[in-house]
Amino acid sequence: MSQQRLIFHIDVNSAFLSWESVYRLNQDPSALDLRTIPSAVGGDAASRHGIVLAKSTPAKRYGITTGEPLAQAYRKCPQLTVVPSRFDYYIQCSDRMMALLSDYTPDSEKFSIDETFLDMTTTIHLFGDPLATANQIRERIREELKFTVNIGIAPNKLLAKMASDFEKPDRCHTLFQEEIPTKLWPLPIRELFFVGRSAQKKMENIGIHTIGQLAACDLSVLRAHLGDKYARLIHQYANGIDDSPVAPRDPVNKGYGNSITLSRDVEDYDTACQVLLSLCETVGARLRAHSVLCGNVCVELKDWEFHCQSHQENLKEPTDSTSVLYDTACRLLKEFWDLTPVRLIGVRAGKIQEEDFCQLSLFDDPLIQKKRDMEKTVDAIRQRFGTDSIKRASFLKKDALVDHAASKKKHLERSNHHYDT
Repeated sequence: MSQQRLIFHIDVNSAFLSWESVYRLNQDPSALDLRTIPSAVGGDAASRHGIVLAKSTPAKRYGITTGEPLAQAYRKCPQLTVVPSRFDYYIQCSDRMMALLSDYTPDSEKFSIDETFLDMTTTIHLFGDPLATANQIRERIREELKFTVNIGIAPNKLLAKMASDFEKPDRCHTLFQEEIPTKLWPLPIRELFFVGRSAQKKMENIGIHTIGQLAACDLSVLRAHLGDKYARLIHQYANGIDDSPVAPRDPVNKGYGNSITLSRDVEDYDTACQVLLSLCETVGARLRAHSVLCGNVCVELKDWEFHCQSHQENLKEPTDSTSVLYDTACRLLKEFWDLTPVRLIGVRAGKIQEEDFCQLSLFDDPLIQKKRDMEKTVDAIRQRFGTDSIKRASFLKKDALVDHAASKKKHLERSNHHYDT
């Protein structure tokens, strides 16, 4: 008889906001903790341009949501404190958490910069009770790394992720098979992973309001309203079924990428390109941090019906430049997206190679080498003084797909948009 799987899902509470708070408190222990006031990590506070990337718990009480325009967030909370993002430091925080988690199992999957799955099936006997072990991990992260996480404990990834979304912050929750009727099924359908606004509306129109009602619904009825593939997926999710493995990723061999599931549909180029800009910033920073280059860029889209599409391009020269990644991603987006509303946007950098193995002739051009040196200098300056302390000229071009300069004083958001769940 095979052993039942045991999966932990670790989710950083308000990741960017928490990590920004840790950074500021490390620099000045007397600084105001952003987590205690209505605050957000976002774009240009002076021009109110950009979107909310992460918000504090006090900000959430005003109805502020991740992904909404800053101008709208200010209308909800005029006293909102908005700070720019600091990508390189956030990557360091994420890496430190991964190092700590490796003490518990070698089988992990970094789902995003602030979310990780651990397969504890073969190692839990070394630590004891699953809930006690999860609480130990949670407390170690709080004490050693100075930020908090939620941990979901379940027999598969879907249920573990759902469990980690229960009461926040700094909590551990279980969601085993026998707990599904009492913990999962009473929840509104919008709480189920990958049920967006459009799907929610279609299901509510046929009388489905809770996850339990969705689980009990005849699959043929769902197919008629939602399509076969998406209907089967969310019906399985509603019943707690998910056989996907915790799959460790080899970033050097398989590529660097980032994606976000949005809280609202995106259906215009300006907003989509803001998201791409944010994703390219983190992907580029990770490439440079690990001294690798990419030879391929791919943009991925997924709509509410779970239809996926992607478009990729091989680069003429391998790169670690955020500017090149962003320009390429915007061009790809314009070529293949028909403006169908999307719920997920992703960027992947593939064909990874270490700098040492690149053709030496590639760097014979002094302009290329100068640009690479500039990018690394930008990383160092932004690491010390913050993301918005220095602007990339390529992000301010008047003919860019996104108007990064509505006026001379207005600049678009440049941050990782992985959603804080």
